[in-house]
Amino acid sequence: MTQPPDQQPPQGGFGAPQMPPQPPQGPPAQPPQAPQPGYGYPQQPPQPGPYGQPGGPYGAPGAPGPYGQSPQPGPYGQPPQPGPYGQPAGPYGQQPGHGYPAPQFPGAPGTPQPGSRNPFKGKPALVVGAAVAALLVIGGTVFAVTSGDDGGGEKKPVAGPSDDGKPSASAGPVNPGDGSGDGGEDPEDFNAGRKSGEAKVLWYKEAPDVPASGAEAPGMWITSKTAVKAAYKDVVGYGVGDGRPAWDTITLPQKICAVTPQKTAAGKVVVAYMNGTSDRAKCNQLQQIDLDTGAKGWTGTVPDGALFDSAITIELSVAGNTLMVGRSQSGTAYDVNTGKKLWEKKKYGDACFPTAFAGGARLISVASCDATKPGEHDELQELDPATGKVKWTQKFDKGWTVARAYSLDPLVVYSTNKEKNAWNISTLKPDGTFRSQVGVDEDFAPECGWAILRRDLTGCKGTAADANTLYLPTKATTGANEIVAIDLATGKEKWRVKSPADESMLPVTVEGGNLVAYVEPSYDAAGRVVSIPTAGAAHTPSTLLQMPKSTIALEDSFFSRDLAWTDGRFYLSTTRLAGSDDSKEKLMLAYGK
Repeated sequence: MTQPPDQQPPQGGFGAPQMPPQPPQGPPAQPPQAPQPGYGYPQQPPQPGPYGQPGGPYGAPGAPGPYGQSPQPGPYGQPPQPGPYGQPAGPYGQQPGHGYPAPQFPGAPGTPQPGSRNPFKGKPALVVGAAVAALLVIGGTVFAVTSGDDGGGEKKPVAGPSDDGKPSASAGPVNPGDGSGDGGEDPEDFNAGRKSGEAKVLWYKEAPDVPASGAEAPGMWITSKTAVKAAYKDVVGYGVGDGRPAWDTITLPQKICAVTPQKTAAGKVVVAYMNGTSDRAKCNQLQQIDLDTGAKGWTGTVPDGALFDSAITIELSVAGNTLMVGRSQSGTAYDVNTGKKLWEKKKYGDACFPTAFAGGARLISVASCDATKPGEHDELQELDPATGKVKWTQKFDKGWTVARAYSLDPLVVYSTNKEKNAWNISTLKPDGTFRSQVGVDEDFAPECGWAILRRDLTGCKGTAADANTLYLPTKATTGANEIVAIDLATGKEKWRVKSPADESMLPVTVEGGNLVAYVEPSYDAAGRVVSIPTAGAAHTPSTLLQMPKSTIALEDSFFSRDLAWTDGRFYLSTTRLAGSDDSKEKLMLAYGK
């Protein structure tokens, strides 16, 4: 199993090179030095104790941890390095449960404090994990920005002339490729010697050349015809079955800085790219793209908002036919098909600034309110995508930061409280009231990317949900982990299943009443995709795709990755390129039968 990179969080901007993790040998690598507190740096959250554990000296330095264990020293006998605000940091900069206990605090476990409006105020820390730290968010005054536009006036997104992509000839080798869809002969025939029962390597693509400083490769969209990937300045599309170029590569003027994780029902996405290369450049240029044809639709520029509400970084999401563009303190909605402006979400109420949005089955907004006052808190809202009308508002108690959305339908959110050394996973009903909170004594470990300069509500992999159940992977320091099914009505465990290999297993999606999960490869065994029945008494994994041994090294080298299971095919892609000149970097790998 590949471990998260032992590195400091990427420094500001895009393209920080990714350092490959080392195999887990001996003690864990030295935890990275914690970044200084402030907006935009991933917060190293406190390490929790078990849910519902009685109060006592648990959490004091050297005190026994869960199950009577003591916190382990760092490598070479060094003590754990402190994270922000003095709490110990776990190995690799990860979240909960790496052997460092957290303090208990007053209040009976599972019982809200008097006067609490939220069901988790005053609770001890839940043992709930994610692969990296939650983002520290300071609303209100966020960071100083310059107002230069690096050339080019700021204009609203408007429909522009379509520059249709032209289909490329279906010629050339199937497996090889760089990010542009070209490439010479494949040095390895991955399917040579493929054994009975092993999946077929449908195709493999190498990445385009990027600067030595590295580049982002965000987004992966799969339709019935094409698999599409963004990398540096390019957007490339391949036939899902054979990997042949589906259309000419789209090369944008500057590097891609944001994408819509979702696609519309008609197969449209929007990508954003920088308006220049200087240190004043902004992520404010929009381009709509048709995934099946490669046609370039409307283009536009995202204007800055008021003071401190810059488009230096933005986030994009799609809900229905609405494109939501989030700036640092507001958001603007556009018709995703035409680029026409629909409505804006600005400061409201008691100095509430919308700081993050999440789209998909619904449109969710998170605001930071009264950031410099005693009543500081976060608010969660559901918005009507077409009109921006607020359907409901849920206020979180002071100190709680909404960091991630593990699912939008049903709505499951992960929140943190640095002052209480606590975090929580809660489910909300369709009307925004709390349905349940996870109360499982476990150390969970979904894969969540770094959130730089802003919250990234939907940046987690390794979680899945259906109408009544949340599926989360446990943390495995060595050997197999488990997937735990959690009842969203009660927050209690329904069942759990162990990985069928001595490697971690991650939820991918729910399909036809079964949970589809990915079992990671090891140094001598390829990965596999398995199906797990969600109903009944037996939850034994059965193999859907067994990857061939010929791609073990390649499969295991996707350190920063995205995964997808669609129409019986499994896709792996890179989300960050290091800019190495030593060899071609990988971009995308597809398996099938």
